[in-house]
This record gives sequence, C-alpha cells and structure tokens, in this order.
Amino acid sequence: MRRLTPLLLTPALLALSACGGNKNAEAPPPSEATQGAGPAANASGEVENEFGTPVKDRVATLGFLNKRNNITQIVQLKTGESRRIGNAIIKLATCERTAPWEDPPETGAFVQLFVEERATTRDKLAWHKVFSGWLFKNSPALNVVEHPVYDVWVKDCAMKFPGEEDSPAAAASTSSAAKPAGKPPAPAAKAPAAPDDAPADDSPPA
Repeated sequence: MRRLTPLLLTPALLALSACGGNKNAEAPPPSEATQGAGPAANASGEVENEFGTPVKDRVATLGFLNKRNNITQIVQLKTGESRRIGNAIIKLATCERTAPWEDPPETGAFVQLFVEERATTRDKLAWHKVFSGWLFKNSPALNVVEHPVYDVWVKDCAMKFPGEEDSPAAAASTSSAAKPAGKPPAPAAKAPAAPDDAPADDSPPA
C-alpha cells in the first residue's frame, strides 16, 4: 500500500501545480472591451443625428492621461474601435457634434474605459469597467471620468453635414449669407395735400 500512495497522489499534485501556474497569468480583456460595436451598442439612450457623416464612419479624437507618469496621449478611434494603452482600454461607441447653424456648438463622444486593476491588495488583477457614458468637449463638468490614475476627454469628432464646406469658416459664412439681411423697406411717402387756392372740381353739380 505504501508503494501505491505516491501513484495515487500524483494526479492531485499535478492539478494543484496547474492551478498554481495560472495564478499569476494575465487575465484576458473582457469581450465587451474588444468586440466591435455599431450604433446599436450605444447604451446611453441618445439618438444620434441621422444627417451628415454616417455614425460608422465618424472618427473621434480623444485625450488620454496617465496620472502616474503625467503622460498625455492623443487617441483617434472610429465607431466601435478600442485601443489598449498599458492596463487600460478605451472604446468608442459613437461621437456627435452640433450642426454649424446650431448654437451653442458642442462635441460629444460615448466612451467606455476598462482598467485592469486590483480591488484590494489581496485580490488578483481583473478588468473592470470604470466609465461608460457621454463626454462633452465644451461642457466637461457634465460627465467626468472619476479614476485615480486615468483620465479621458473629448477633443474632436470628425464628421460633416450636408452642404458643409471643408472650412468651418466658409460654412459659417455660407449659413450667414443664406439668412435675409438689410433694413426693412421704408414706408411709402404720403401724397402732398392740395393747396387752398386749388381749382374746384370741374364735375357738374348733381
């Protein structure tokens, strides 16, 4: 019986060693962070503008800051694309900006941020979704990425509207030229009153 004991324990030891070998293995990113997504993946409930560049062809320019080393990077993503930077993944669902004739102008992007981190010092590294929502260029305080290490913000959304020129200034001048301008027409001049010595009416008396 003593000779059989090591043989019986061998499979158990192999199983334990296999578990120990995968303990420090890098966790794969969640499928939600890597799979492509179209307009239907926008979970914000917002309805994108149907005019202009199709949603799938829009390109957002985002800023990404690592507060540990104070390094800022510029990231350009198409709708549904994601980019991994270190142990962070940025994913773009869609972006939008107001038409040239709308006021005030605004640019926004629906962004998701995933970070591989530990909940506590005793936990393993795992991916967590730390932000999912709209970010606005001109109104950053409406929604911010609250994370101690990473920050993301919107810089631009590349898209055009029908009739919009390549130059924003030209588009603004075109839209302003389309509006009627000028002073209102002057009131018609009154006919001068007849003088007192004007001849009487030549019509025969009744």
